Amino acid sequence: MRLTFWGAAQQVTGSMAMLTLDDGYQVLIDCGIDMANLSEKDPIYPNSAFPFDATLVNVVLLTHAHLDHSGKLPNLYKEGYEGQILCTSPTADLSRILLEDSARINQRKLKAYNKKKTKGQSIDHYTFIPDNLYTESDVNNTMNEVVPIQFSRRFNVKPGLWVTFLPAGHLLGAAHIYIEVEENNERKTFLFSGDIGRKDYPLLIDPVEVPQADYVICETTYGNREHTKIVDSAKEIQDVIKRTCIDMPGRLIVPAFSIGRTQAVLFEMHKLFEANKLPPIKVFADSPLAMQSNHIYERYSYLLNKEAKEFKEDNDSLFNFENIEYAQKQNDSKAISNYTEACIIISSSGMLEGGRIQHHIQANMENPYATVLMVGYSAEGTLGARLRDNEGFLRMGSEEHRVHCKIEQTDSFSGHGDVNDLQNFISQQDKNKVTQIFLSHGEEESMIAFKERIENLGYKNVVIPTKGHEFIV
Repeated sequence: MRLTFWGAAQQVTGSMAMLTLDDGYQVLIDCGIDMANLSEKDPIYPNSAFPFDATLVNVVLLTHAHLDHSGKLPNLYKEGYEGQILCTSPTADLSRILLEDSARINQRKLKAYNKKKTKGQSIDHYTFIPDNLYTESDVNNTMNEVVPIQFSRRFNVKPGLWVTFLPAGHLLGAAHIYIEVEENNERKTFLFSGDIGRKDYPLLIDPVEVPQADYVICETTYGNREHTKIVDSAKEIQDVIKRTCIDMPGRLIVPAFSIGRTQAVLFEMHKLFEANKLPPIKVFADSPLAMQSNHIYERYSYLLNKEAKEFKEDNDSLFNFENIEYAQKQNDSKAISNYTEACIIISSSGMLEGGRIQHHIQANMENPYATVLMVGYSAEGTLGARLRDNEGFLRMGSEEHRVHCKIEQTDSFSGHGDVNDLQNFISQQDKNKVTQIFLSHGEEESMIAFKERIENLGYKNVVIPTKGHEFIV
């Protein structure tokens, strides 16, 4: 068998790995886009071509819905893939709305591209292949091939190949994937971590204990960092709201991924308002995608943790409260700028790469009474990372802006496990039984630190693959 890493190799995004069995059967684990190489002028899919023949892939296994794991699935079908996608039911529903949203974004960018091309204007900064951008129809064709698999069910893909999806935390429906292969009278097992969640995270159940595997593929997003404690997240959000919206008063802007992070932030705010720990400050939830995601979280609330299920039973809803207002249309979003009282604005995307958050940032960047609270990871090169690391100014498009707003950052809402969570995941493997550990989905510094950490625990054959690196397993 061969294991090839086609993405998230020494970087955080673009997860994509291929397991090729001895009989030639190809299993693609995740099919994500590379967010780290996007610029503010680039489309969301800068590289549509695959480094392999899509027609030869036999089955796709999807760990969870985030675009850096799912975002190129329609491209796969456009290039001739005819197989199925196996994932959990929540992952299927969340992937659909994410991919539909991406298709709409791509078509807007394609329209701008064609308009400039028709007028003879420069198109040098466009790095995508126009024919490879997909439509909502392509997304629909893709999602028709999804086969939902229950958590913890051992599913027989074909003779000699079994797959089990295990709850990983991180996001509704997210899974570790355990693969069992029997070939040539030999049995081998593989454990793909996907994105590892955290214990006691808002809404989500804890990651489950995982079985012993011969080969482990582990993400390392926070392989060299510890998070703020989850128990502090509510206090942290309460404090920043008090400083920004009560003591000043001003406006708090929270860039958050529409799926996962927004729900965690809204849930914590809802709890604070219900407990009368905050006055009824207006909260604008400005993301149609987040509203769709809220409905999916409510629908699958039976998969959430005990606190969330009890809160929903007591309050009828996880995310709807008296002082929240959802911005449905673009005009509703722009009208928020005219609101003169203290308020909270939650909008996507979390890395500021597209979405309505950009005009909120642009409108408030020079406002000393505004605070931008970064609640998630921003890959290097993204607008979010540039705002986080700004030196008093920030370029958006062709304009350069002074940064007078306050920039704060917290990792207490990060859905990714920190170095202790990652170590716990690895420590469930007997160091005398695991054959090899591959580290992926992390920046090089993080990977090196985590490699040294687990080697000090006695684990051997720990490898950091490069893109295209193939291993005989």
